[in-house]
Amino acid sequence: MIGDTDGLIGRLAALSTAAVSDALDLLGVGGSVHGIQPLATVPKAAGPAFTVAYEPADSDRGSIGDFIDDVPAGAVVVIDNAGRTDCTVWGGLMTLSALTRGVAGTVIHGACRDVSTSLALGYPLFSVGRFMRTGKDRVRLASVAASLTIDGVTISPGDLVTADADGVVVVAANLLGRVVTLGEGIERTEQRIEDAVRAGTSLRQARADQGYHQLQRGRR
Repeated sequence: MIGDTDGLIGRLAALSTAAVSDALDLLGVGGSVHGIQPLATVPKAAGPAFTVAYEPADSDRGSIGDFIDDVPAGAVVVIDNAGRTDCTVWGGLMTLSALTRGVAGTVIHGACRDVSTSLALGYPLFSVGRFMRTGKDRVRLASVAASLTIDGVTISPGDLVTADADGVVVVAANLLGRVVTLGEGIERTEQRIEDAVRAGTSLRQARADQGYHQLQRGRR
């Protein structure tokens, strides 16, 4: 299990991706990854990134997914297949193996298959799309544990990934403490606004009272 001596990963996992994204905006930092969504209603995933990249295969072809045996418990697998949706780089056997190893979830800049298996097992899986055709002999492993850039967001091994029903956000490891603290403050403010609205205050007034419109304004 990946260590979390300050409890920051657990605190990150408790935040919505919306609050994390707003916190990054306040810091003037990107991190929200556009175009990757959950398969359906799946559990949230949060943990350090274990990065994998594929590239188109030529005469040097390979299999898909052998890296899974090296993923530590608590990590989130982040796979970059250049957004391809014409072949898959994740399937049911990988889901089963990941669950067995205690992997926190998988984010794919590309496609997955065996969706029914992942849904039945309740595995957190996020992707650009789904397609049944295998990536075997169509793609080959390009790198493991190297930095990726997806939708302009750099994801380095050990950066923190959090994903829920709204999508995927990446937090640089050196910003985790600041982002968590800001995100918690944002959620407390939004809870006060919700409480005021339930008590009969107009949304406009409740937002004004709590300075809501400053929550997403970055220093850019």
